[in-house]
Amino acid sequence: MELTKKIYKKVNDYGILVMFSHTIFSLSFALISMLLAGQGHLSFKIIFWVLIAFLSARTGANALNRVIDAEIDAKNPRTATRQIPQGLMNKKEVIIFVVICFAIMVFAAAQLNTICLILSPIALFLMTIYSYTKRFTWLCHLVLGVTSAAAPVGAWLAVTGTISWIPLLMGAANTLWVAGFDIIYGAQDYDFDVKNGIHSIPARFGVKNALHISSAFHILAVAFLIVIGLLSPDLGIIYFAGLTINIVLFIIQHKLVAPDNLKNVKVASYSINQVISIVFLITGVLDCLI
Repeated sequence: MELTKKIYKKVNDYGILVMFSHTIFSLSFALISMLLAGQGHLSFKIIFWVLIAFLSARTGANALNRVIDAEIDAKNPRTATRQIPQGLMNKKEVIIFVVICFAIMVFAAAQLNTICLILSPIALFLMTIYSYTKRFTWLCHLVLGVTSAAAPVGAWLAVTGTISWIPLLMGAANTLWVAGFDIIYGAQDYDFDVKNGIHSIPARFGVKNALHISSAFHILAVAFLIVIGLLSPDLGIIYFAGLTINIVLFIIQHKLVAPDNLKNVKVASYSINQVISIVFLITGVLDCLI
């Protein structure tokens, strides 16, 4: 019984460490991209290895981020309670976990096709470099977005072995969407970032301008999603109904935060975007399958 409790606690700690509940942010884009690429003809093998590649990459990337940012997290009152700063986990065990996750990702890529295997080092590079970008550029939010966009582009490549406008537009939408809500989330660390030389769009342009930039990113993301719906023969009224719902959710998201009122940052940046992801996933999948 004691062993079971320890195992459960360790699994729970890793789930919190890698923010597993946030997987939906790019999973929705990856699955819809995969379905559009397959045009209704997907083998179990493709679906299985795409999911394995995505989950292992995303899990490893988030764990690595916690290792690289451990010292910064320890200084920031908001993040000082995370597992590594608290001493609940040590860097060595997390690094071993990261290596295992990335090895699984590369193996999964090899099971898909040659192009996925060849491009896997680029994905690994993006997942590694992102955590360092806040140390030297305020473009870190966009780097996170591009890293997330590897999911829909990679899913398309896994199915077709080629690239086209649809996955690129999907990647652009994913990039701007993630960067937009990451800016909102980063606004709460404005004072800490400025004081400690951490680069971010809020720290560089101020919270007010950063929130305007976030809004612009989300408007562009919606524009790309509209174009995707118009170009994709498999998407129609259900997809656009979901997109309409999400536009309303985007508006609510940005109404919840203001330069002098950041108490709803977590709801605006994470909770609402989880709902947006689910709506996007359900309506996109339904339109692809019906």
